[in-house]
Amino acid sequence: MTDYSNLIDDEVWAFINQTNACYPEDTATRSIEAQRQIYNEMCRVFYRGRPEGLAVHDQLLGELPIRMYGQMTPTRVVYFHGGGFVVGDLESHDDVCAELAVATGLQVIAVDYRLSPEHPHPAAYDDALQATVWALQNSEVILAGDSAGANLAAAVSGTLVHKVRGQVLIYPGLGGDHTQGSYLTHATAPLLTLDDIIFYMGIRGGDASDPTLKPLAGRFDHLPPTYAFAAECDPLCDDCEAYVSKILAAGGTAKAVVNKGLVHGHLRARHLSQKAAASFAEVIAAIVELASDSPKR
Repeated sequence: MTDYSNLIDDEVWAFINQTNACYPEDTATRSIEAQRQIYNEMCRVFYRGRPEGLAVHDQLLGELPIRMYGQMTPTRVVYFHGGGFVVGDLESHDDVCAELAVATGLQVIAVDYRLSPEHPHPAAYDDALQATVWALQNSEVILAGDSAGANLAAAVSGTLVHKVRGQVLIYPGLGGDHTQGSYLTHATAPLLTLDDIIFYMGIRGGDASDPTLKPLAGRFDHLPPTYAFAAECDPLCDDCEAYVSKILAAGGTAKAVVNKGLVHGHLRARHLSQKAAASFAEVIAAIVELASDSPKR
């Protein structure tokens, strides 16, 4: 069993403890709606509000809710929130998207995709694809997301080859082998365990060979320039390097970054931890680079 006492610093431990304090002991046995409420209440504990003066507009794409942060820009970021495809919504990641819009100077479009178990796979993927196709009508698009949302970004990138400008994946779950590597080394990591991952996958359903469910099962030629940010203390850590390695082997451009001493969900710690703040700064820099006229890639 991994000893996290030396891997994780005091600031990150404080974030972990504050997060865990939001969850009653019987959370796992409560209804899905109750779990969603608990998750959103936890997110509110870390909510930092929106930067002053930022224009925010809600809209429906048919029946799909989206939220736009900032004015229209030639390149826009389509962002998919995390939450295991079961929890999370426009509110849970509102401040993250608002800060990304201001920091990058790009309009950010958050997508309120359908959740499991009411809407099993491929509902969330279909919604992510719909929002991206819509955004591409009027701009170039960079796809971004955290955790389950990063899975959706990668799945859509694999479908819309040659069309997406780039993608930024934050501690993504991409369908790696649960019997080896970080899935075992960090099986009992703080804030996300292997059992949690298996639970959420079971709720979502789908065929393990489907690349829209597990992007690591898909093709890797013609994927857009990619940044994949992993948290060291996370069962999903190895998915980033596995995914990037396949893109590079197919002749693409990609970079994997393992953030040492960080845990799954550390976006919410960006104002509490120097390491999490540095990771968020790297995400912002990656988006800005991908949107630039002369990206370094």
